[in-house]
Amino acid sequence: MFFKRDKKEKAAKVKKAPMVPLSVLTVCGSGTVTSTMIGEKIKTQLGEKGFLVKITEVNSGGVETAMSTGKFDFIAFTSPVPGNYDIPIFDAVGLLTGLSEEKFIEDVLKSLTDLGKYQG
Repeated sequence: MFFKRDKKEKAAKVKKAPMVPLSVLTVCGSGTVTSTMIGEKIKTQLGEKGFLVKITEVNSGGVETAMSTGKFDFIAFTSPVPGNYDIPIFDAVGLLTGLSEEKFIEDVLKSLTDLGKYQG
């Protein structure tokens, strides 16, 4: 009994670092299936790095509207993104194929480091 109480007290003292909020715009041809798939992978992989990720899915035609109504940390796309924006834009096709997932996440983390949102 004594041992279990000590364990519980120690567990209560351990504090988790707060999750860093991140807002991501995912873009695909329809704005639903593929953008949701890459969004879930981004949530999972960046969640493991301490981010609380909010995903907004759109098609290429909805990027301009989304950008005018929301603030995003970066765009991940599988379909062309029209226009230029003042945030990083990443080709996320590798998240679908699995061939360059690690490279995608490395590039995103480097960008977030440059923006002061990630310390590695």
